[in-house]
Formats: sequence, structure tokens, C-alpha cells
Amino acid sequence: MAEEKEIRYTPATIEPRWQDIWAANPALYSAEPAGTPKPKYYVLEMLPYPSGQLHMGHVRNYSIGDALARYMWMQGYNVLHPMGWDAFGLPAENAALKNNTPPRQWTLQNIAAMKRQMQRLGLAYDWANEVTTCLPDYYRWNQWFFLRMYEKGLVYRKQSKVNWCSLCATVLANEQVVNGCCWRHEDNIVQQRNLEQWFYRITAYAQELLEGLDQLDGWPEKVRTMQRNWIGRSEGTEVDFTLEGGTHEPGAAAEKIRVFTTRVDTIFGATSVQLAPEHPLVASLTATNGMLLHEVNALIDQQKKARESGDLGAIEKHGVFTGYYALNPYNQERVPIWVANYILMDYGTGAIMSVPAHDERDFEFATKYGLEIRPVIRPVANPESADAEEAVLPFVSEDGVLINSGEFDDYTCEEAQIALQQIAVRGGFGEPTVTFRLKDWGVSRQRYWGTPIPMINCPVDGLVPVPDDQLPVLLPEQIEITQEGGSPLSRVPSFLNTTCPKCGGPATRETDTMDTFVDSSWYFYRYTDPQNSEAPYDPAKAQYWFPIDQYIGGVEHAILHLIYSRFFTKVMRDLGLITNDEPARRLFTQGMVIKDGAKMSKSKGNVVSPDDMVARYGADATRMYALFAAPPDRDLDWQEDGVAGISRFLGRVFRFVNRFAPVAISVHKGEVGTAFNSTDATAAEVSTGASLALLRKLHQTIAKITQDFAGRWHFNTSIAAIMELVNEYYAAEAQIVSGEVPPAVVAELLRSLVLLLAPFAPFLTAELWSELGETSEVLREPWPVSNADLAREDEIEVPVQVNGKLRALVRLPAGADKAMLEASALSDEKVVEWLAGKTPVKIIVVPGKLVNLVVK
Repeated sequence: MAEEKEIRYTPATIEPRWQDIWAANPALYSAEPAGTPKPKYYVLEMLPYPSGQLHMGHVRNYSIGDALARYMWMQGYNVLHPMGWDAFGLPAENAALKNNTPPRQWTLQNIAAMKRQMQRLGLAYDWANEVTTCLPDYYRWNQWFFLRMYEKGLVYRKQSKVNWCSLCATVLANEQVVNGCCWRHEDNIVQQRNLEQWFYRITAYAQELLEGLDQLDGWPEKVRTMQRNWIGRSEGTEVDFTLEGGTHEPGAAAEKIRVFTTRVDTIFGATSVQLAPEHPLVASLTATNGMLLHEVNALIDQQKKARESGDLGAIEKHGVFTGYYALNPYNQERVPIWVANYILMDYGTGAIMSVPAHDERDFEFATKYGLEIRPVIRPVANPESADAEEAVLPFVSEDGVLINSGEFDDYTCEEAQIALQQIAVRGGFGEPTVTFRLKDWGVSRQRYWGTPIPMINCPVDGLVPVPDDQLPVLLPEQIEITQEGGSPLSRVPSFLNTTCPKCGGPATRETDTMDTFVDSSWYFYRYTDPQNSEAPYDPAKAQYWFPIDQYIGGVEHAILHLIYSRFFTKVMRDLGLITNDEPARRLFTQGMVIKDGAKMSKSKGNVVSPDDMVARYGADATRMYALFAAPPDRDLDWQEDGVAGISRFLGRVFRFVNRFAPVAISVHKGEVGTAFNSTDATAAEVSTGASLALLRKLHQTIAKITQDFAGRWHFNTSIAAIMELVNEYYAAEAQIVSGEVPPAVVAELLRSLVLLLAPFAPFLTAELWSELGETSEVLREPWPVSNADLAREDEIEVPVQVNGKLRALVRLPAGADKAMLEASALSDEKVVEWLAGKTPVKIIVVPGKLVNLVVK
């Protein structure tokens, strides 16, 4: 039997050795080509920005994906598990200002440092497929996609009011404004500026983006709801009110004010028309009225401050009467035209018909300014009758009938909407309309470190696309970064000045660069074919791997990255590059790592470096703590003591396996007994009670962990189950040493333990696999299969309560029915004693769980 020896667990020695072994065998983590008989599995964590240092928030994300990738390899899948770098972005320019280091140099240094950290953590990435978005071989294809979308009318340029961050010195997309502030600078209020900007016409796919969410049942409902709300589809009617008198030139057509409403059935209750302060008509109405212009400017300031506070919906409502009137097209009623600070130019048409009796905001405004409040809908007391009751205003329900609406009185709301829409269409003053909250994606950024936009400004030919054979438009590597306004590229003559490809005359390049979310909108397709110099990727390779089987990342990207990547996927499909409609079949959003009451981040100053944890406790302990401390979808409160506890557990595993490894090696060599595979064994074939108990616990653990991987990924309970299994092993040491547990069973117990631990602790399990005399890679070993016969509990222990208090425990066969549970409880000696001859008035039986006797 095994000799007693104490071998110390030293991850600082074990882990670097295996890191070197794996580095010498890069094919270990490589995906096999398409055509292999294995089923494919594409698992991906969101790529990081190369800030120069990982923190434990990163480690948690990557450990989840790594455990899943390793498990799928062991399940026999052809796994693609790549990693890359979202390498463009403003922080590189800020670092250039602060450290006098060129952005490219700063970025590539950070990539090298973070890659070393990932390799030290033992993350199973296929580095042959690495993608770095700031290198020309990648951003060339950003430019190529831009040109293809330009050809299809999905790219355009216009003067636009944009979100401007003074700290970033650049434009932000709407999705990058959070509570009125920059998404990168949470305390910096975003300003509004007018600039000439490039846009991707994402709204062309608004309806499809919305409908596609219904098919993404593998995505969290929270993410789908956030996207539905952001897309914001509204069905309604656009109606033209005519400006009475008007400011138009003599003989010109009457000026129209087009409003959008979702409740055209209430139009007879419209008692004013309200314009956004920046509505084009307002400039005409205020042209000769200085006082009115002053009041409108005050409304614009109020709106700006509300945007800056991040809550436009809570703005205190103010308005000003213009002195003009508009005519309701349905009855020619004169209604006053107001300008109101709660009306937004970027929603609908920037004008509304105000129906205060049936809209809460309009009611508040009308009450404040003494405008008429005219009810035109009355609720129906009984849907089966036409009797209506008085409404409490504002009455906003659509369950009612019309009143004060002329010939439409007694119409239901639904009937009226249909009829009034038809009249508007026939009369040429309106039409059914669908609007979306989603706005086109502004991709222009006034900075250096990004993809150059491949357009040329020619004084003769205007805007001219860069020809494909001139791509990539290279970003200058040496450039002086200053805090001056505008794009730094506008101050680089060698970049700015060029030749028009159309007329051959002098021209200038576009100096804006692309939003970095362009880079991350399609990177996962490039992973399938990263060395391709002729196309973004080979469509056949993408066809094999897509959609992504499991995508993992933070919920903070629900609107930004995830909606943009869905848009890009649909564009690429329409370009004939792919056939899938969505990028990822399943999405998992992990919880945050919390330290000192806040999300772990460099900006909060509460970052814990994994390097420190690895140096003290080892990479396996660091990774396993990130998986064990909380369910992956919940926030994790950082506690370094927890890492130390995991390290101690791994030490226990190491010592136990080492102590009995000679037994396993002897069985493996045929020196002692015969090799034993418990997967196909029956309980009756196991020779001793100790063996049966250990194998039963082993197969229950296999079943538990397999279920966790297939379900909600409760890796914390998987690791807890392995801890319980190890405790059982230690409790049976005496039987193992005495030979009561046969050597073949010991070998099976040790081998299976190592395999179960392999997705969570790759360094330790590689070491122990070798200690057991195995020469194969653990990663390529089949995952253990649970034996249902061995995993079954022969008996269960059921608590018996009297009036809710525990009075006895009864042991019964697993699966005992209610009658057996009730009879066993009533016949138990302790229960009989507690009842003292009384008969229970009620018996509550929960099979397999408890029996509660209610006694008066």
C-alpha cells in the first residue's frame, strides 16, 4: 500500500512549468479545421481594451469562459476559443499626453503585458487567431465595410446636433451618454454641439433588430428588454396641422406642422400644438419677436440643463405661447401654438398635439398655463354595453368610447383610430406611421487613435470614396498629440493632403476617425480567419463557426456593443458574407466584482491585480475563487481570504492524490488488480460498503457538475460538490490504507477527481494527471459519465416534525411515497412518545423532504 509522505503544494513551482509545456504545444488550444466529424462549439468572452493590466473583474469573465471551453473539449467538441484586443480608443491619446508615449507604442506594450497575464493564468486561448484592432490588417476591413455600406446608402454625412464630451474632446453616440454624462467620465456632463458628422443608418434595420429579439431565447431577458426599450417602436399617425396666416412667402403653399401621435382617436381633444424649442418653424415664428426669441432661448437652456442632469423626463414643464394658431385638419378648429421645454426635437417630428384630458404630461402643462382641458374619451363601465361613466382626468386608457368628437361619438377608441387614419390618408393630411426611439449611429470621432474614415473631399468632385485598391488608409504612426480642438489628423499635412481618385486634382482626406465600437462590432468573425488578406474573412469558415454558441460579457454592453454587433451581422448577411441573422445563439452576462462597495475598476481606485493573487496563492486558486465565491450571474464581493481558502483546498487535493498515486500507477501498469471503470458498473458489483459509498458520492458529484455546465453554470456549487467529495475521500483514508477499498477503485476515484477538477484548476490537474502515470493531455480526456445506478440514493433520511418542531428522523428507501412516509413517521418510537396517545388533526407530507404532524 502507499507509503506515507508529505509533499507540499507549491503552485509557484508547478504552474510555470506547465505554462512552458503548453507554450511549446500551441496546437493544444487550437480549433480543428471545418470538416472534422466532431460537433463545433464557439465560446467567446468579450475582448478587452488593452489598458495595461487585468483586474479580478476580467479574471472572473475569462475564468467562466475558460472553464466552459475546457469542459466542451472534454465532451469531444471542436472548440474555438480565441482572444484579441479592442485596441483603438481615447485612453491611448490621453496616455500620450501624460507619458509622452506614442499611442501605438503604449497600446502594443499594454497588449504584451496583458497577454503575459492571461498566459500566466493558464487561459486556454488559441493565440494563432489573435486579433488586434489597431493594426492595418484589421482596420483595413473597417474601411472596406464603410465603403460597402456607403454604396448601399447605409452611410451618410449631415450637419447634426451631437453629444460632445469636453474631456474626451470628441463626439459620443446617443448610447454612450449615460444619465447625461459621458460613459467614460461619469461625472462629466455632455454638451450639445452642431457638427458635420458621419452616420451608419442603423434605423434601416430597426424593425428587424426588434423582431430578432424574439428569437434570442438564449439571451437574458434583461438584455432583450433593454434593447426593446432602446429601439422604442411606436405605432401611430402623422397628421398635418396648418399654420394659420403663416410666415411663408405670398403665393406659397400653406405651412404645415406635422405631429406624430399614438392616439389619433383623441384629436378632437387637442387644445394646443406644442413645438420643441429647436423645431425649424420656431426660428420663423421668433424672427421678428425679440421677446419671444428670448423666452425660447430660456426653454433651450432648461432643456440643456435637464439633459445634463440625466433626467429629461422629470423636467419642470415650461412653455411660451407664440401668438400663432394652427388649424385642426379634422374640424378646422383654431388651436394655439406653444413652444414647450418637454418636447424633444429628436423624438417623432418635434411637434405634438396636446390633449391634456388624456395625457399626463399635457394635463400638467395645461393646468399650469390655464389651457382648455376637453375630455373626448369616456370609460366603458361594462364592455358588453355602451353605457359610459365619468372619467377621472387625465384618462389615458384606450378602453373607452368617444365623446365631444362630432360624427365619431360612441366609436370605440380602436374603431376611431382606424377610421380617423383612413380619413387622413384620403384627405392627404396624414398617414399611419411607425416611429423608433433608435437613432442612426454617429460614427465620427474627432481624434487620432481610430480607424481613418476612407473618404476624400475634392473641390471639384465633392465627396469621393477611397478606392478599394488604396486601402488601408494608414494612420500615421508618429504624430504629436495635443489638447487642441478638432481631429489631430487635420494638423498632419502628409495625411491630410492627397489626390482625388476621380479627377486627379488636389484634395484632402476626411480627418475624423471611426467610433471604436465599429472595431468590436464584427471582430468575432475575423477570429475565424484572421490572416486573410483578401477579404474580412472566408464566408465558408464563418458559415461553419457561426452563430457563436456562447458569448460572455458584462450587461453594461447591452445597448452599445451588442446592438451594434447585431446590426453589423445583418449588414454582412445582406452583403452575402454570412447566412446567419444573429451573431450569438446564447449570451451570458456575468456579475461584477465589488470591492469597497463599488464595482472594481481603475477609475474607482479599487483594483486588485491578479498578479498579486497569483504570486501569493497561484493561478488555479485565483481563478477558482472567482468561480466559487458567488454564482456567475451575481455580483461577487471581493475577499482575499477566500482565495487563501481555495489554495488550502487545492493543497488538500494535491496531498491526497500524491499519497495514493502509487496505487493508481500500479493498477495502470497491471501490477495490482485490474483496471476498473465504474461508469458501467452496478452497485451489486462493487465489493465493499466503503467502495460503494465512495463511488456513489463520486457519481453524484459527476451528475451534479455535468448538470451545472448544462444549466445555469452554478460553478460555485460545482466546486462545493468537489470539496464534499474530497472530504469523503479523506474520511475513507483508513479503509483505503487497509485495502478495504480495492486498488482498482482507488485508481478510479483519483482519476475521476482530477478530471472533474480539470475545467477549474488546469495547472494542478495537469500535474496530478502526470503524477497518476498518465501521458495524455487532461484537456483531451473524455469527461466522466455519471452511472445512474451508482448515483442513486438507496435510502434517504426524512425529518419528522410535530407542530413544526423536529422530533425524529426516519430512514426510508429513496422514492418512498406519501403513504409510506406517513406510516413510518407515525410508527417511529420518538414520535409515538411525543404524541402521547394523541391523534394528529392534520398530516403534511412533502415526499423526500419532511413529515409534519399537526396536533392540538
